Amino acid sequence: MASDSQAADQQQLSRSFRWRVPARFNIADDVCGRWAADRGRFALYYEDASGFSSAHTFWDIQREANRLSNVLAALATVAGDRVAVVLPQRPEAAIAQVSILQMGAIAVPLAPRLGPDALAHRLRDSGAHLAIVDETAWPSLEQVRHRLPALRHVIGIGAAVGRAVRPWAAVVEHASPRYTPTNTAAGDPALILYPDVPARGAQGVLLAQRALLGNVGAYASAHECFPQDADLFWSPLDWACTGGLLQGLLATWHFGRPLLAYNGPFDAGKAFALLQHYAVRNCLLEPSALQMLQQTLPDPRASCDLDLRTLASSGQPLGEAIRNWSQDKLGVTISEIWCGTGISGVVGPCAARSPTSPGSLGRPYPGHRVAVLDHRGAVLGAGVVGALAVHRLCNDEEDPAVPLGFWQGPAATDARLLADGWFRTGALAEADAQGNFWYRGRARDV
Repeated sequence: MASDSQAADQQQLSRSFRWRVPARFNIADDVCGRWAADRGRFALYYEDASGFSSAHTFWDIQREANRLSNVLAALATVAGDRVAVVLPQRPEAAIAQVSILQMGAIAVPLAPRLGPDALAHRLRDSGAHLAIVDETAWPSLEQVRHRLPALRHVIGIGAAVGRAVRPWAAVVEHASPRYTPTNTAAGDPALILYPDVPARGAQGVLLAQRALLGNVGAYASAHECFPQDADLFWSPLDWACTGGLLQGLLATWHFGRPLLAYNGPFDAGKAFALLQHYAVRNCLLEPSALQMLQQTLPDPRASCDLDLRTLASSGQPLGEAIRNWSQDKLGVTISEIWCGTGISGVVGPCAARSPTSPGSLGRPYPGHRVAVLDHRGAVLGAGVVGALAVHRLCNDEEDPAVPLGFWQGPAATDARLLADGWFRTGALAEADAQGNFWYRGRARDV
């Protein structure tokens, strides 16, 4: 529970906070381009299930992204075109994100284990003209490619080979490592993220280039004034979801810090091995993963040399037993962050600044105006369940974290965006008297 002085400081900070979003901004330049001049600055440590490992600097990532941008341009990709990245955590997935975003094209990251129908729906809905896949997603795509006339090109990695598939290694080998990024506006579209729902119900959420700036403050808070010396981040969350992308890969690279990527199924024993071997300091895990860790090693520090400094969780609220285990056996307090499809970083905890009630979503971070609304759009008082909503404006400035809307879904956007500027997140919540928000489910569950 926050003290009166902490609550007053928090209110003053929220009132005085101002966004300083530049008119021109590009995610790729922010997370990679500006760090690439330092050839010794590591960006990514990679390991796969076979034990193969590699390390990549920002300079390495930028050069390979430049090569891919030149390839994509040769395949007629222009600003505004959609390019799907259907890959697990691997260097090519991060390279592709940087490559697409620096062109002013729209990246469509998709979970690599989607079934054929779900994958086909997302590719058709987004109108992607090119997809980048490896052997994880290729079998599903191969089944439905004939149903996707707009999908003109497929770039395959590893064992993703077949008719009219261009091998990644072959197409980038002779491409130039020099590329001049597109000078994008902060409000230009950058990403389309899809929720984890059945194929027919999945609507893409369109995010602007500036969306990253609306998320990094929450990331720094959840990880206790990130970055600190020797910080290294890892999360098994997919880079196609909001948490894995905006509260993982992109947020970490915004601060010029390295992260670990592991391409393999989640296994508690392997997770502990990764945390120890790479000296991971910052971690984001879902509650189910935390439960697996607890069950596998109830007293991990007795057998593992861990260096965890911060631990965040997203998804369903954590039980008290998991929170106590983390505090007692891992030595860290879990920060529970809320991530909706395409929107995160608006509410959450920061124990160093303003401790919140355990199990709650936390309070609004500075720069975000958050409330619980009824079906007419009226703000509800404490203790009443309603729609968790974020206003497009905070202190008379546009909130960069709020999505542009739904991709090709003006009716859906209108339904979520009320007349007075509130964007309903799709979650149900209630507020308490101290200003904490409590998650009460998804709106579509009611």
